[in-house]
Amino acid sequence: MKIEIRDLRANIDGKEILKGVNLELQSGQVHALMGPNGSGKSTLSNVVFGNPSYEVTGGEILVDGTDILEMETDERAQLGLFLAFQYPVEIPGVSVGRFLKRAHEIRFSEDTARLKSFVKRLRGGMDFMEIEQGFINRYLNEGFSGGEKKRMEILQMLLLEPEFAILDETDSGLDIDALKVVAKGVNKLRDETPFGALIITHYQRILNYIKPDRVHIMYQGKIVTSGGADLVDQLEAEGYDWVKEEHSEQSAG
Repeated sequence: MKIEIRDLRANIDGKEILKGVNLELQSGQVHALMGPNGSGKSTLSNVVFGNPSYEVTGGEILVDGTDILEMETDERAQLGLFLAFQYPVEIPGVSVGRFLKRAHEIRFSEDTARLKSFVKRLRGGMDFMEIEQGFINRYLNEGFSGGEKKRMEILQMLLLEPEFAILDETDSGLDIDALKVVAKGVNKLRDETPFGALIITHYQRILNYIKPDRVHIMYQGKIVTSGGADLVDQLEAEGYDWVKEEHSEQSAG
């Protein structure tokens, strides 16, 4: 799967947030997206998945050459896209087991072997993500801790095997043990399937466990700098001041 974001512009409540984002992503690669607060990172993830709160005012999002901007969110998911939320929502009345079974049926509707092995895969995934088996009967995310919610997001990803996922600050609020479990889940997909991801994060620490192939820095609604993993070390050492200065100079010029 190849994703091409071309000159993407988007507003919320009349305020322009994305001001011409250009980015290429593909299965088999992990990219990191970093940047100061308010630079548009989470807005980008919401727009890619069709959140109706955002108005797209220009540009394209192409998946294998097809513009997905007119597609509903579920249609985008059916293409093999997945979003791990920064703040996973609680869904009272819908059990974890029922939710995951239905999502799995929709994703693999014609794959009899996968459907038959669902329970085994679910229980194995729960063990791998260090989620107690009793959670299968609990309502989705209701009363879950922050770490439990994030591990549940990755469990969903393991079961649905998307071709490409956006992880929107999945590391926020996690202690080091939960962070390692989340990273373990992402790396399992990366090692075993043609999986790609865009990891949105403020911090280096998750990238110590999930090594990115490419790093992008977003500032004032645009991707202003891209590079290799060494860019993360530079940000850790110097912060974003140099990005802001360089971008201000370019804007002035």
